[in-house]
Amino acid sequence: LLFLSETGGKDRRSGLILTIPLCLEQTSMDELSVTLDYLLSIPSEKCKARGFTVIVDGRKSQWNVVKTVVLMLQNVVPAEVSLVCVVKPDEFWDKKVTHFCFWKEKDRLGFEVILVSANKLTRYIEPCQLTEDFGGTLTYDHMDWLNKRLVFEKFTKESTSLLDELALINNGSDKGTQQERERSIDLNFLPSVDPETVLQTGHELLSELQQRRFNGSDGGVSWSPMDDELLAQPQVMKLLDSLREQYTRYQEVCRQRSKRTQLEEIQQKVMQVVNWLEGPGSEQLRTQWGIGDSIRASQALQQKHEEIESQHSEWFAVYVELNQQIAALLNAGDEEDLVELKALQQQLSDVCYRQASQLEFRQNLLQAALEFHSVAQDLSQQLDGLLGMLCVDVAPADGASIQQTLKLLEEKLKSVDLGLQGLREKGQSLLDQISNQASWAYGKDVTIENKENVDHIQGVMEDMQLRKQRCEDMVDVRRLKMLQMVQLFKCEEDAAQAVEWLSELLDALLKTHIRLGDDAQETKVLLEKHRKFVDVAQSTYDYGRQLLQATVVLCQSLRCTSRSSGDTLPRLNRVWKQFTVTSEERVHRLETAVAFHSTAEKILQECPEQPESFNEVEQFDEIEAVGKSLLDRLTVPVVYPDGSEQYFGSPSDMASAAEHIREKMKLVSLKKQQLRQPEATTPES
Repeated sequence: LLFLSETGGKDRRSGLILTIPLCLEQTSMDELSVTLDYLLSIPSEKCKARGFTVIVDGRKSQWNVVKTVVLMLQNVVPAEVSLVCVVKPDEFWDKKVTHFCFWKEKDRLGFEVILVSANKLTRYIEPCQLTEDFGGTLTYDHMDWLNKRLVFEKFTKESTSLLDELALINNGSDKGTQQERERSIDLNFLPSVDPETVLQTGHELLSELQQRRFNGSDGGVSWSPMDDELLAQPQVMKLLDSLREQYTRYQEVCRQRSKRTQLEEIQQKVMQVVNWLEGPGSEQLRTQWGIGDSIRASQALQQKHEEIESQHSEWFAVYVELNQQIAALLNAGDEEDLVELKALQQQLSDVCYRQASQLEFRQNLLQAALEFHSVAQDLSQQLDGLLGMLCVDVAPADGASIQQTLKLLEEKLKSVDLGLQGLREKGQSLLDQISNQASWAYGKDVTIENKENVDHIQGVMEDMQLRKQRCEDMVDVRRLKMLQMVQLFKCEEDAAQAVEWLSELLDALLKTHIRLGDDAQETKVLLEKHRKFVDVAQSTYDYGRQLLQATVVLCQSLRCTSRSSGDTLPRLNRVWKQFTVTSEERVHRLETAVAFHSTAEKILQECPEQPESFNEVEQFDEIEAVGKSLLDRLTVPVVYPDGSEQYFGSPSDMASAAEHIREKMKLVSLKKQQLRQPEATTPES
């Protein structure tokens, strides 16, 4: 039964030849019947209409088996069988044949049965239609036919099942509603076999069939047209065409499903991003409204904000990735997906940009608050430094140091002014940002938070303004005090200078004002110059006294004792007394010299022939007395109230002045003698 087959040969009526080889082993009629049914189902109806010629090879079997097979053909294929050729062994069934003549049973069987030897089959069938087993030339490899038939059957079964599955999937994808399509695709999404494998098997089978048709079978024998009918090449081509069509549709369904799945995944991720940003992300920002009350507090809020930004950055990274995926789908997407994709992209972008703007606004607000508190702290330190400087008592060494301290004080006050101006600018900028904060509140009333921030900022600025005003008031007082101290030092310096000037005048009086004049006129001139000199000294002394009086007033105003005015006044009075004593001595000498020169000049200018009366003698005595008195004064030092002594000029200067007086006294003496000589001669005469 293994070799029961249709060889592809044909009888003289073009009917197919069916060969049934029998063997010595027991033959199962049921299996034979099933096999015959299968073989008879292979040819087309057109081939079946031409009838079959059945060759029952009984050379290796028993007669009763042969008879059973022939009778079975009556029950299985009576209409299709036209001739049954029983190949008998030589001289083996003669006696048994006499008991059953098939030709007598032709009407009952429905077909003709002949007993024939193998070498005589050519009487009924052409040799080219018989295989080598029956003396023919038809090339037939039963195992090759069986393998190809098995491949065909497997391909037919798999392709038919696959077509049903693909049709179910494809038809399900064409249903009306989206939910029905998705439910149908979900239930039958994966075929039971790989379509690519089935298609490859079909193409290989078709290629083999086509190769046999155009190139012939092994040995170069021409192709038999039965191959198309037995191996059903058209069926393979039809199945392949159907498979390709359904598989193409299936691939499109898969592509649509993949695209839908990708779109759903993107939509799910978009909603995750949106839900987090509008949920926990927004809630984090809602709880962060303070700006801190110091640099440290603002820095702590900035650090907290950086943590919030770090969490947001992870979702922003997902947003960037999703935006790229959506852009790629928009470039390659179908018209039906464009609206949905653009809506997702717009929704995602709106939420992300709004949240990013809120983060940036919060960061800018905290940075502005940090800058405000930094300026406030710097200003506070400047005010503390200025206040500390004002609280320290001023004890400068001189007016220059006071001027330097006053300049430093003015510079610090100017720096405070600039700092306060910068604080106002930073504060106003921060207040402007806070006023815009309500637009980012996501529906939350932030009036309370804003009021606290505004009150804090305004409170800091007002406090700094008050501190600065107090410092300015103290600076005004300190400036007045320091200016008074500058004036005090100036008065003390000028008073000391007046003492020096007066001392210089005294020194000049003693050292340079030593001449007494050669005559009365010159002496009077010297006396007039001396009086002017005294006037200068008097002015210097008065100026010094006024300065010292001003010093006393300033010390009383400053509530301090002058370091130098205490000994300046005694020095001034002492020098002035010395100058007064010296000046009086100078005046007395000059007046004595005027009297001496006037009398001497009067005596010397009188005519000797006209002697004066007795009064002239008295004049001579007076001039001698004046001259001696003047000479005595030139040798006497000036005695000061403290007991100290001081001479006018050098000894040589005094000797020169005395010599000049003595010469004039000699002239007066000669004059006196001349006047006395006539008196002596008169009595003698």
